[in-house]
Amino acid sequence: MVIAKSLFYFVLAGLCEIGGGYLVWLWLRENKSLGFAVVGATALIFYGIIPTFQPAHFGRVYAAYGGIFIVMAMLWGWQIDKIQPDKFDIIGALIALIGVCIIMYWPRT
Repeated sequence: MVIAKSLFYFVLAGLCEIGGGYLVWLWLRENKSLGFAVVGATALIFYGIIPTFQPAHFGRVYAAYGGIFIVMAMLWGWQIDKIQPDKFDIIGALIALIGVCIIMYWPRT
C-alpha cells in the first residue's frame, strides 16, 4: 500500500508539473488567454506541494521523481503532441523506471 500511495503522488505531481507547464507554454507560445497561465501556475504550485507527502527525504524523492517525469513526459508527447516514442525512448524510460524502483523502494537495512 505504501508503494501504491507513493506512485500515486509521483503521478499526481507529474500531471501538475507537465500539465501546468504545458498551459503556460500555450499561453506564451500559442497566444492563449491569461486564464491558461493562471491555471498552469496554480498546477505548478500544487506540483511543489504534492511531493511533501512522499515518505522519503527531499533528495531521494526528487531524484526518483526525475525518472517518473521522463516516462510521463514521453507519454505526454505521444498522446498530446502525437510524437510516438521510438525504441531508444522506450529503453531510456525503462532504465529510468528501474532507477526509480531502486532509489525509492529497494529495501534498506
